[in-house]
Amino acid sequence: MKNIVVFASGSGSNFEAIQKSILEGEIKGKIVLLICNKRDAYVIKRAEKYKIPVKILSEKEFEQYDDYVNELIETLEEYKTDLIVLAGYLRKVPDKVVKRYKGKIINIHPALLPEFGGKGMYGMNVHRKVLESGKKVSGVTIHFVDEEYDHGPIIVQEKVKIDEDETPESLAEKIHKIEHRLYPWVIKKLCEDKIKLTEKNEVKIYD
Repeated sequence: MKNIVVFASGSGSNFEAIQKSILEGEIKGKIVLLICNKRDAYVIKRAEKYKIPVKILSEKEFEQYDDYVNELIETLEEYKTDLIVLAGYLRKVPDKVVKRYKGKIINIHPALLPEFGGKGMYGMNVHRKVLESGKKVSGVTIHFVDEEYDHGPIIVQEKVKIDEDETPESLAEKIHKIEHRLYPWVIKKLCEDKIKLTEKNEVKIYD
């Protein structure tokens, strides 16, 4: 059983999709902690419903950035973290954490990276930009995290067709359906050691 720590900032629908998959026996892992940077985020209520511990960690509450980073690392070590899952986490993971947990941090993005990624590109911001661009397809990207926003080796992508009368809201709904199925699948494979990041930063997926 892998110890999973989820980082989230918002509603937490992916957090709940992952937890349900765990409870159904699909994922050989356990969410041991939710790390959130916002005290009023709805994801906290979801965690409390499942009696999952929550820790609020925001760099704004520390005088020194290094103190924040050290507290983050100490927390991850305390919970014997095997896998870090970003689920709508709106802060950049410190480089020191990324280096320490290389190949063990994943993120989900509501577009087909490398397009429509980067700082400030999250949620409805992404869907609006996709529609404004005139693209005929959008989709979901799940990738390993590196030191750049929405960067790092791609594990899997899935496309969705954009209809002529598509709105940001209707596109978001389509994307969420994919996310809630695809993210638990990737986490399942990672917990079974069937997805690996090689030394050459190549993703290998095994049956």
